[in-house]
Amino acid sequence: MTEPERVQFRPRRITWVSVISAVVLIVAFTVVGLLLRSGDTGVRFGVADQVAMVGFGILLAFGALLWARPRVRADAEYIEVRNVLTTQRYSWKLVQQVSFPDGAPWARLELPEDEYVPVMAVQAVDRERAVHAVRTLRALHKRAQEVEQ
Repeated sequence: MTEPERVQFRPRRITWVSVISAVVLIVAFTVVGLLLRSGDTGVRFGVADQVAMVGFGILLAFGALLWARPRVRADAEYIEVRNVLTTQRYSWKLVQQVSFPDGAPWARLELPEDEYVPVMAVQAVDRERAVHAVRTLRALHKRAQEVEQ
């Protein structure tokens, strides 16, 4: 008995952008926090203000890193879609189609009753990687539909 094919896809460009953004945010807020001093304006900044500035930069960096979170995993029976905040798992029996509409930023799963789920892990900016991911997911979907019949 052979192990069913399992695939996983993650976006590439948005991951790089989010990591670089997170680093820039931490560095920028750390520099600003360190440069906060009492000035001629009469405003007094203390150590707590400096620490808060660095902490705020860290929180913003975590927010930027959320965009690196999307992932899609699929095998012969299920597809699991993890977007920025949510993770959902669907049986291929429920999925009607894997589509990538013209002009859309990412692929999506077409579900019954005109519902759909965005698959943010397969993004148009990743070009050939996105084409490969959609073709692979469609092949898994097709195999699952054939097994069902």
